[in-house]
Amino acid sequence: MAIDRRVLEAARDVGGREGVAPAALVAVALVETRGVPFVEVKGANEPLIRFEGHYFDRLLPDALRAKARAAGLSHPRAGRIANPPGQSGRWALYEAARALDAEAAAASVSWGLCQVMGLHGKTLGFGSAVELAEAARASIPGQMSIGARFLAHGHLGARLMEGDVKGFARRYNGPAYGKNHYDEKIAAALKRAKNALAQAGDYLSIGDEGDAVLRLQMALRNVGSPIVLDGIFGPRTHEALTVWQTAAGLAPSGIADEATRLRLRL
Repeated sequence: MAIDRRVLEAARDVGGREGVAPAALVAVALVETRGVPFVEVKGANEPLIRFEGHYFDRLLPDALRAKARAAGLSHPRAGRIANPPGQSGRWALYEAARALDAEAAAASVSWGLCQVMGLHGKTLGFGSAVELAEAARASIPGQMSIGARFLAHGHLGARLMEGDVKGFARRYNGPAYGKNHYDEKIAAALKRAKNALAQAGDYLSIGDEGDAVLRLQMALRNVGSPIVLDGIFGPRTHEALTVWQTAAGLAPSGIADEATRLRLRL
């Protein structure tokens, strides 16, 4: 199945702004949600979610915990509150939890394409878990922004792009990643993501390598950027390109898109 072009475009745009390789974002989305950004729930398009009842139990105030347990919404042990196989059932579970405590419910859900839990909301620059949830529900770029911030935190995205697949899998999926073959899945997804992004358009972004990147670096040096010519689109190339785009009056995306390449005569 082809990867949704909207997902590829959002990964490029958001990855450029956040300094995260678009291929890493797409790869995580493929493993976590098959790259599906929305499903229909009660006539509305909603992001894919997973509700964690043991987190809800932990985050609730004492006055509500007994009520949540009685309603089958929380339990102190992981896995005891089963997620329905379909998204409609999961959303019903979440809505019931939200009726008790909106912030605790949003914090207890893994949201969107990259399945980032709402409890990371403030760490990732959102005002609350509810605000993170709203970003996921609003748009594909919103979901990718959540994923990009999470991958930037602790340099997870860079770890994956540098080839430390097992280290990435351990941090993203947990110590038992081997049982799920998560390292193998993410490695295969990364290869697929790179191919899809290459075929989707003549763009260069963080994580790319080769002669095309070297030509970009040479063009940046010709306009005054003190950049190393190594053919690797890493953080320094991303920063140099963003600085030049700002000075040139272009959107500072950190991506060598068509407008950027025309101005640099690539």
